[in-house]
Amino acid sequence: MIKRILSATSAVALCAGVALFAQSSSSSLKMIDSAAAAEGAGGGAGIHSMKTLPPKSRSTKPFSAIAFGGGVSPLGVNMQIATNLNRHMNLRTSGNLLNYTISNFTTNGFTVGGKLNLASASSSVDLYPFANHGFRLSPGVMFYNQNAVSANFNVASGKSFTLNNQTYYSSASNPVTGLGNLGLHTQKTAFTATTGWGNMIPRKGGHWSFPVELGAAFIGDPSLKMTLAGTACDQTGVYCKNVGTDPTIQANLTAQVAKYTKNLNPLKTYPIASFGLAYSFTTRKGR
Repeated sequence: MIKRILSATSAVALCAGVALFAQSSSSSLKMIDSAAAAEGAGGGAGIHSMKTLPPKSRSTKPFSAIAFGGGVSPLGVNMQIATNLNRHMNLRTSGNLLNYTISNFTTNGFTVGGKLNLASASSSVDLYPFANHGFRLSPGVMFYNQNAVSANFNVASGKSFTLNNQTYYSSASNPVTGLGNLGLHTQKTAFTATTGWGNMIPRKGGHWSFPVELGAAFIGDPSLKMTLAGTACDQTGVYCKNVGTDPTIQANLTAQVAKYTKNLNPLKTYPIASFGLAYSFTTRKGR
């Protein structure tokens, strides 16, 4: 009898021990799950999940990045520098330069040689309506403009030339020569308006960009001046006059210059069409 009682007591004790172990294990697992969930909610890597951090974007602090670029346009070869003002705006300054020699160009009987001199500088605010896309609008000011063309011309002895539809012949003893100057800077300070694609300081990060720009600079009416020297004759070569002082020839020269100026008038809205390459980096302030 006593043996049976002891056996029953041992069985009860064993069952109680198993139950306590199971309860303890369940509580431990719940504590582990709770800790993992808390760690995951705090931004760490939990036991059951891991979060992938998004790529780092460029700082939006003002002046936290700088870009340098270069390209070509009808204003010449350009160099540019830009910095960010906020997420949607950059401040950009450009300088343009080109010297090109022209020779053996013939018009109205004149053989022309000359030089194209382009030198200008401007600043603009680049507005990006969609910060992560390249489309932009850029109002600005051309604050330095020395764009001009200088030319010299001549008419070979005995050859004809025309002024205001009047034909003359260059004297054999004193051939006709002349000088001309075209100014493309009537307004020293000119408004510019452009649009384009490509952010010199990419908001998504990265260093390289390929900006494209289209627009115009409103430089005012071109100015053209021409002077003549030498002697012009009729077809027989008998009746000759000094082209620099004869009132009729000077009147025809003035009329001819007016025609040239009218043909050049569209240049008052000087085209800007450029493409180039730029490299940007973060400044100490943006780190």
